[in-house]
Amino acid sequence: MRPLICVDELARSLDDPTLVLLDVQWNLTGPPGADLYAGAHLPGAVHLDLDTDLAGPPGEGRGRHPLPEPEALERALRTAGVDGDSRVVAYDQRTSLSAARAWWVLRWAGLTEVRVLDGGLAAWESEGRPVTAAVPSPRPGAVTVRPGSLPVLTANDVLGFAATGILLDSRAPERFRGETEPLDPVAGHIPGAVNAPMAGYLREDGHFPTADVLRAYFAGHGVDGARPVGTSCGSGVTAAHTALALAEIGVEAALYVGSWSEWCSDPARPVALGG
Repeated sequence: MRPLICVDELARSLDDPTLVLLDVQWNLTGPPGADLYAGAHLPGAVHLDLDTDLAGPPGEGRGRHPLPEPEALERALRTAGVDGDSRVVAYDQRTSLSAARAWWVLRWAGLTEVRVLDGGLAAWESEGRPVTAAVPSPRPGAVTVRPGSLPVLTANDVLGFAATGILLDSRAPERFRGETEPLDPVAGHIPGAVNAPMAGYLREDGHFPTADVLRAYFAGHGVDGARPVGTSCGSGVTAAHTALALAEIGVEAALYVGSWSEWCSDPARPVALGG
C-alpha cells in the first residue's frame, strides 16, 4: 500500500465505514491548527494537534517535539474514533508536513492502514470537493497503541549511524551549514549527516513528485539500497516528511525524533559546520 493517496481515490472512499479522516493542519508560527480546522476541513474529519496529540511536552534534553506518551496518544486516537482496523487518512493545509508527522507517529504506534492526502486541503479544494466547518462527533474508537512499530534513532546511536549509514538532514541548507539558526540555541548539524532538504523534492503545489523523481533525488544524496537510511531535521517533524517520501519509493528510514533540537542541547556533543 502506497503511503500517499490522491484526491480522487479518497473521494471514492468516503463511504467506507472503516475510514477515519484526521485533520492535522498546523503552523509553526501563525494561526493555530485548531483555528484553521474551524475555518474549513474535509467533511467528517477530526482535528489532531501536532504539538499536544502527536508530540509530548518539550523539555531539557527531549527536543521540541518528542514522542507522545503512548497512553496520551491512545486517548487522542480513540477520541478521534480510531480502531485497530481503521483506514486512516491524514492531511494538512498543503505540504503534508504535519500530516507526515501524523502518518509516522501512527505507524510507530502500530497502525498499518495509514495514508496521507497528497497536496492536502488545498488539493481537495482545487478539485471542487466540499469542505465544512461542522465538527463531527465520532463514536469512541478502541485502538490499542503499540509503540516501537517503526525504527527510531536516539542521541546515543545517531552518531554511529551517520558514520555507517545515510543520515539525511531535511532542514534548509543554510541551517544545515550553520549559517543561521532561528529556533535552536546552536547552529550546525550532526557530524556525518547529509543535507537533503524537503524543499528539494516537494513540488511547489505541495504535491510529492513521481517515484522516479524521488528515487533520483535520494540517490543523489547517497541512498543506494546498500546502507541503512535515517532522517533528522530540527525537531522530528520535517524528518517524518522525508521518511514518508522514502516510504513512497519503498525505503524504510529510521527517524531521529529528537533531531537537532535534542542533539544541540548537550554541549558535549560534536557539531559540524559547512556543507
